[in-house]
Amino acid sequence: MKISFDLNGTARSAEVEPRTLLANLLREQFGLTGTHVGCDTSQCGCCTVLLDGVAVKSCSLLAVQAQGRAVTTVEGLAGDLPAGQLHPVQAAFTECHALQCGFCTPGMVMATVSLLKDKPLPSDAEIEQGLAGNLCRCTGYINIAKAVRQAAQVMQGSATAGEAAR
Repeated sequence: MKISFDLNGTARSAEVEPRTLLANLLREQFGLTGTHVGCDTSQCGCCTVLLDGVAVKSCSLLAVQAQGRAVTTVEGLAGDLPAGQLHPVQAAFTECHALQCGFCTPGMVMATVSLLKDKPLPSDAEIEQGLAGNLCRCTGYINIAKAVRQAAQVMQGSATAGEAAR
């Protein structure tokens, strides 16, 4: 089947088998390996991408379901920013040491972007709920939650990255 969709701000098309998972299409045909596959059962969240701005687990979505829609991966997150500049969520994860091995990080970042779209200044309970279904086996969640709070402040203009990190 031929599908067409917006991928990180660019119109793309691909020939796929009807059973092809979106995660596999992104990794294998487009080389976007920031979309990790950790469990193949949609439990870990490492494969999280944005579909029309909403966080979805791409290992449980067929590629044909992206037909005519917008897919954003971690590689496309900073799309409109100057070259080399990170999206505020990516910067916050770096500055708050919210990663260790980095395997879960792309999924956590994408889930955070979706969360902050719906809840620009989330409470701790909303952060916990917004990241539910994304597992980290190394870092723990204290610095991840700190990164979410910092990104929220920066994106709302209530602090610069340096101020929010303190």
